[in-house]
Amino acid sequence: MADTHSERKLIHEQVQYIEFLSKDLSRAKEFYAKSFGWKFTDYGPNYTAFEGDYVDGGFTRGEPVKGTILVVLYSRDIDATLQKIVATGGTIVKDIFNFPGGKRFHFSDPDGYELAVWSFQ
Repeated sequence: MADTHSERKLIHEQVQYIEFLSKDLSRAKEFYAKSFGWKFTDYGPNYTAFEGDYVDGGFTRGEPVKGTILVVLYSRDIDATLQKIVATGGTIVKDIFNFPGGKRFHFSDPDGYELAVWSFQ
């Protein structure tokens, strides 16, 4: 996730980041930069992050499939948010892990939708 977050985007436990799959990252970057003015930061050959005005996101190399967008919420206290999700019936799909710029975990809600939560380290 790009290290360009302003405080106005980091609202506790709100949608802050969305990930897409793309067969062609260069094509995706060109389309979204020209269409919406998004700025991109590459993290290796298989991932590029974008910055929008109110929400950030990324594209990872993969076959796009309807329903594969990952919604990522921001948390000021990732451990407390994880515990709250478990206590209210969510299931942890990927436990907390580190990535460049922070920590993240994935969970599924009671309907089976997978979401993620991230925080700075």
